Amino acid sequence: MTVEQQIASVADILRVDEETARVFLDKAEMGGDLDGLEFSNWLEERFKPNVYFLDQNEYAKMLVDALKILPNVAGTDYGSSRQRDLAQLWADTTRGYLGEQAMVKFLDDKFGIEAKLAHERGKLEDFLPLDISEVRERGSEWRKPGLRLGVKAVKFNGIWMDIPGDQFDHTDIHALVKVGVGRESLIAYLKSISVFKDKVLKQGEAAGSLTSSESKKLYEELPDFKSIPVYISGFVPKNSHYKPLAYSGHKGRIHYTVTSWNGPIRPGDLDEIKKREGLPQGGRVKFLGIGDFSHDAGYLFSTGKLLWSTDDWKKHLSGL
Repeated sequence: MTVEQQIASVADILRVDEETARVFLDKAEMGGDLDGLEFSNWLEERFKPNVYFLDQNEYAKMLVDALKILPNVAGTDYGSSRQRDLAQLWADTTRGYLGEQAMVKFLDDKFGIEAKLAHERGKLEDFLPLDISEVRERGSEWRKPGLRLGVKAVKFNGIWMDIPGDQFDHTDIHALVKVGVGRESLIAYLKSISVFKDKVLKQGEAAGSLTSSESKKLYEELPDFKSIPVYISGFVPKNSHYKPLAYSGHKGRIHYTVTSWNGPIRPGDLDEIKKREGLPQGGRVKFLGIGDFSHDAGYLFSTGKLLWSTDDWKKHLSGL
């Protein structure tokens, strides 16, 4: 199978254009997802069975759930160096919630476990350790989960699961979900519920900003809403043994690029890598695809290090 055929296969499964599929596949390879696997095995065994789609109603619910907590998150979620405006925060929180909704679909589809999400008004930190608040086997009573399951959502180009601080120890299973939500998703959704046609564009016409024909043309050029593809990339359990400085990468003329990591990252680790790899003065340790992380304490996993097989999921979800 040629590279172009591989890209076409990924595009067909995700229902996206080939450029998006190309980026997705490139990042999967960069993250090590295909290490030790033939492309056909990765496609049929790891990738295709773990792709789901979130419809407009699911998107709307997650959008509103994210909106509920904005007053309590804005200004407290990040320090001044990473402050974001409300619109960006809304989009980022929505992406995270879409990842959690994808996990709900995954648990039901693969294991017959129904789950409720911990989306309530309140402080964001109240819900970080427990994304799944209640579970039940089909037809049984709702109960608190026996395991704490956390979900981290990233864009399609994400290749790292980054768990800062002591969050890793507060959750039994950390799952990573790639969410194919783009900048146009909110615009497409607002178009679908006539916000532009009945409100924004009509006001524009009334204000003399555009004619009726210009308004119609602009409306038709806006993107239509499409179901959002999501990919359950895999997970890591808390109760596994992770070695310090479990990394690999490659050394350039001056700098060293980390391409794989599997476990804790601590202050001083990057300095130790500099020594181990014999970097010259001025040499830096960088992470593939991202450069630097905003912290140097926590846990870090490249996507190729995640567990993903059905047997792995069954083993570690048995106590849920």
